[in-house]
Amino acid sequence: MTFRALLDEIRQVVSAGLTDLGYPQESFDLSEPPRPEFGDVSSNVAFQIGKKLNRKPYDVARDFVENHLKLILGDGEKGSQRSLILSVEAHPGGYINFRANYENLAEMTLIQALENPSYGFYNVGNGTHVVIEHTSVNPNKALHVGHLRNVILGDTIYRTLKTTNHNVTVLNYVDDSGLQVADIVVAFKFAGFPLEPAEKSMKFDHYCGDHVYVKINELYKTDPGLEERRRLVMKELEHGTSELARFASTIVSRVLHEQLMTCWKMKVHYDLLNFESQIVISKLWEKSFNWLKDKQIVHLASEGKNKGCWVIKGESESADEKVIVRSDFTTTYIAKDIPYGAWKLGLVQDPFYYYKFSDQWDNTSLWATTLDSSKSNKDHPKFGSADRAITIIDSRQSRLQSIISGILSQFQLIENRYHHLAYEPVTLSSKTADLLGVDIGDKHSMHMSGRKGVYVNADYVIEMARSKAYDEVRSRNPTFSEEQLCKVAEAISISAIRYNLVKYDLDKIINFDIVESLSLEGDTGPYVQYAYARSQRLLEKSTEEISQLSFCLLNKEPETMLIKAIAKLDLVVEEAARTLKPKSIARYVHMMATAFNLFYETVPVLKEPDREKRVTRLALVVAFCRTLKNAFYLLGIEPLNEM
Repeated sequence: MTFRALLDEIRQVVSAGLTDLGYPQESFDLSEPPRPEFGDVSSNVAFQIGKKLNRKPYDVARDFVENHLKLILGDGEKGSQRSLILSVEAHPGGYINFRANYENLAEMTLIQALENPSYGFYNVGNGTHVVIEHTSVNPNKALHVGHLRNVILGDTIYRTLKTTNHNVTVLNYVDDSGLQVADIVVAFKFAGFPLEPAEKSMKFDHYCGDHVYVKINELYKTDPGLEERRRLVMKELEHGTSELARFASTIVSRVLHEQLMTCWKMKVHYDLLNFESQIVISKLWEKSFNWLKDKQIVHLASEGKNKGCWVIKGESESADEKVIVRSDFTTTYIAKDIPYGAWKLGLVQDPFYYYKFSDQWDNTSLWATTLDSSKSNKDHPKFGSADRAITIIDSRQSRLQSIISGILSQFQLIENRYHHLAYEPVTLSSKTADLLGVDIGDKHSMHMSGRKGVYVNADYVIEMARSKAYDEVRSRNPTFSEEQLCKVAEAISISAIRYNLVKYDLDKIINFDIVESLSLEGDTGPYVQYAYARSQRLLEKSTEEISQLSFCLLNKEPETMLIKAIAKLDLVVEEAARTLKPKSIARYVHMMATAFNLFYETVPVLKEPDREKRVTRLALVVAFCRTLKNAFYLLGIEPLNEM
């Protein structure tokens, strides 16, 4: 939080100078210079004033520095020994560059990092209630590696918002009345598929997705009668009381449990399971549908391919109408998302009861909605009625999410509270596909399709990453016990996958490569974990008491670089919380690891003969550990003392 203090002091100094100059309201920006020799912070204020005075930016910058800023820094409190500003100068390019007083910055940074367990977690939310919906995988199959990007993005954003004082609720929406579930029911009830897999070791979600779902879709092509069965099953699912609906509920519960086990392996947290069928049965959809008709947002198509369907007009003349109720009166995906979005924001009366579904890996309770009052637990947390709703779905759903957001904005004239966070899909590298036994010919990557059965289950990827990490750890640490090997391998594999899935821009396709993600070098999870393990080894070997620190001794470039990095954590966390872009946190931990490795390799710590220097450098290592560990929490990376 100390680089923020430096920026605040610079703003105060520049603002005071602008007041002296007669421009108290002039806006300006602060940024980090492109090269270290230019200082620590730059301002464009001379460009802003130069436009008004019709003067060259450098001339303005030089006069502003010499006749205003230096005078301010030399007088009063700004000239005190506690200032975080060491010097200021005008650059020929027109920017005004400030250099930090690293003795004071080091003192402020290290004291805060050493004393505050929550160092770097900045109050952005002020208690704002945010709901995050993520995962929401159809309960007819296992998660594939593409789903993991959604899961890890959602969990990282949850962690980030939680630590920035948002009141966060994580939702997992279970589409238990959709076509995919109907397909599984048709297969089991009308196509003779056995209810249990032939291989007893096969997970039930793998069996349903890899075999049942794929094969029933092939059978539809040769047996039209099965498609009619599917339409009947769809209607039964939306009523919820028939024998078929109860059977479907049993299947959904089994698949959902297996899906959650996969997500819990990745240390993902949820608060509530919502079930799509309950939105229909509770009349929440019916009430919303009547409202849509009253507002003339939907109309009954009387001609064309959508004749007999209730549709929403396209956003433009060239855009297709969007069906929300089919001609057989079954509802589509978007139809149920509208009342669900309204429930999230408290725009409709809550029709649900709540019960404890299960315990989770982090010793918290996972709750679920129900319409059965006898199952209700009155001690449940408050759900729905959020100030803001974030829905994490890939970019292929952007148009639908835009329609939903537009419709919800008309409820009570609510705007900008429903946010769709879009991301691009994940492909598998040719090397990874080959390792998993998938033949993709001469292609460089593999796109996935659940309906065609062309995908790789997340469980397989997680297990392969764990296995490769296990082999690597065993080769490097022959004295490790089996328990140590398993624990470290699991932590490395989970961290490798999580880091790899958040380090990219959301609008970039990820070409996932298992071998590269497990590397101890480069932009990987194990690389940043290794930096932490190195720091722990230093501290374990030391018997020094950290006291009587001399911050002026931390004056070598690797030391000041590390201090500056530690000082920035809260700025990075704030940016990630405001923009919902966790890449900035991944970039930060990589920068921290790189800065520490340079310090570790070039600056003696335990071998430093001067005790004062040695202890002060050890304090810097402790501050680094605290800071990196807090950043690790946001990404779901486990800090390891040894690798």
